[in-house]
Amino acid sequence: MQAFTKPVTTPASVSLAHTHYENFPVASLLLPAHLRYAVSVIYQFARTADDIADEGDASDSERLQALQAYEDELLLIQAYIQAERPLFKTLQQVVSSHKLEVEPLLDLISAFKQDVVKTRYADFDELLDYCRRSANPVGRLMLQLYAADTPQHRQWSDQVCTALQLINFYQDIAIDLQKHGHSGRIYLCQDEMQAAGISEQDLRDQRLDSVWQAFFLYNVARAEQLLLAGKPLGRHLTGRIGFELRMIVAGGERIIYKLKRCRGDIYHHRPTLHAFDWPIILLKALFKQ
Repeated sequence: MQAFTKPVTTPASVSLAHTHYENFPVASLLLPAHLRYAVSVIYQFARTADDIADEGDASDSERLQALQAYEDELLLIQAYIQAERPLFKTLQQVVSSHKLEVEPLLDLISAFKQDVVKTRYADFDELLDYCRRSANPVGRLMLQLYAADTPQHRQWSDQVCTALQLINFYQDIAIDLQKHGHSGRIYLCQDEMQAAGISEQDLRDQRLDSVWQAFFLYNVARAEQLLLAGKPLGRHLTGRIGFELRMIVAGGERIIYKLKRCRGDIYHHRPTLHAFDWPIILLKALFKQ
């Protein structure tokens, strides 16, 4: 478990490369200087917690115990009691100075715990509940940091964050099958797979027929609808946060475009953002498209 040493100073990554917060604008140059430290500390918390859930050779019980220690520290912060570990003492200062809610941080820990023990999702409601805790807290924390946390903004932010999480699932179908030992993780809905006549073995066999393509594109389209539903947030937020949000949404749209083009062959053509994608993303963000 890592202790906090110094804030991260790398620029933001709008790539949709991995899970819960890789779209988190880590100390981005687009961020006002007074927010970069806070964002870096929150990212450090999320990064180390996710590593506990996913990395190394620890047993499930060891991972859960370590994550519980994180949760216990957050509960101290929530109760206005001095945190014990260096990372959480720093996080406590950020929470206090920016008047942040602790609940989104607790939601992230809940999602990381779930990653340790749950590898299948019965239906879309279960998947949305996971996204609510694994992705949406990031957007809500950013709204609070920018003093832009209104009910409407939260709704739009949740839609964007959930959409980005779903997009990541569809990018990483093959990668997730290699996680969590022999069983792998599958973030496609079990009831929808069954109704479409698609089995887990079909995923391992890299099925690419018309049935799989239709199923895959259906899921991608649903994520796209969510992203478009939350897109007005980028036009309503002014200044740097609005521009950064528009960049993130445009990056998501670009990945969706590539997911559609690969027509389900994410085994050999995992969509990622390349240098030639960034001018397109930048222009869409600048012109609020």
